[in-house]
Amino acid sequence: MYQNENTKFCSANFIVISTIPILFFIGIFMGYIGLIPLNVPIHSLGVIGFIMFVFLLFTRHNANYSVCKMRSSYDDLEEKLNNELIANTLVIEGKKKSILKLENFLNNYYKDIRNDNFVSVASSIFPMLGILGTFIAIALSMPNFSVSDTKALDHEISILLNGVGSAFFASIYGILLSLIWTYFEKRGLSKIDHYFTQIKHAYETKLWSDEELLIYKYSQYDIKENKFIGALKDVFNIDLIKEINQQLDSSSKTLVEALEKLHTDKEALKAQQDIVHTIKEFNEATNSFEKTTKVFSAQLNNSLNRTFEKIDTEVGEIVIKLADFATHVSLESKEVQESIKRYHDMVANHTKMK
Repeated sequence: MYQNENTKFCSANFIVISTIPILFFIGIFMGYIGLIPLNVPIHSLGVIGFIMFVFLLFTRHNANYSVCKMRSSYDDLEEKLNNELIANTLVIEGKKKSILKLENFLNNYYKDIRNDNFVSVASSIFPMLGILGTFIAIALSMPNFSVSDTKALDHEISILLNGVGSAFFASIYGILLSLIWTYFEKRGLSKIDHYFTQIKHAYETKLWSDEELLIYKYSQYDIKENKFIGALKDVFNIDLIKEINQQLDSSSKTLVEALEKLHTDKEALKAQQDIVHTIKEFNEATNSFEKTTKVFSAQLNNSLNRTFEKIDTEVGEIVIKLADFATHVSLESKEVQESIKRYHDMVANHTKMK
């Protein structure tokens, strides 16, 4: 029931926005039926009627119509706003105010009043529809130029020119609707800003401003800091600090003496451990050297024995080879002597024969 009353109350805004488009369409219709001297074909009338129908669908999303719906729902807005103010109350130094962001609340409350997607395309869609309607009207009114008679051709050309002239009514109508939409949209937005400003002024005393909240924030920091410093002073007084320092000095001296004694004991123990370790390493080295010497002596004796045996064998083989060589040389020498003797005998016999 409440929404019906709002719709009825805001019908005046709807009529104001759509008056000029409707009057323009009525004039086109009167030209179509011949009441005024306008040659309007049926297709041009249909295109303009379709554009007007689209405009009427968009009208309820215009800002000039939406502001009426906002104002008519003020009672419901006031009730919900008071509830939100109570829910976000903050007490500062005995004063009660709300920290509610009023502008965000208003935007969220009225976000369903109109569709922003329709608003964003409305100013450009009407001229585009007008241009599209013009081309459609021209295409439908295009005459037949296949006639052979000159008079018939002139008649067809006159029909074409009349159709083109009437087709431009659609473009004119689309541009007119765009101008009307833009005018009432800007006017409505101005009214909405003024309406929101009035609400803010009405509830200004019930809301904490940003400056007041910032001052309160820093004051809380100072209070917490002063409390912390006071707590430190109560806990760490001068006498207690002196006593703690004395105890720390005494404990430090005792600790230093204990560390020095511990260091001395550690050095003595470390020296004893080093001596034992050195003796152990020396014994291990001596045993290793003795074992190495025994192994080396055994290896040396074996090596000498094998060397002497090899020398004896090689010397014997050399003596045998020398004896064989001497025998061979003796046989060769004997053969040479016999050859020389035969040569002398041959020479002597040859001389006797001469």
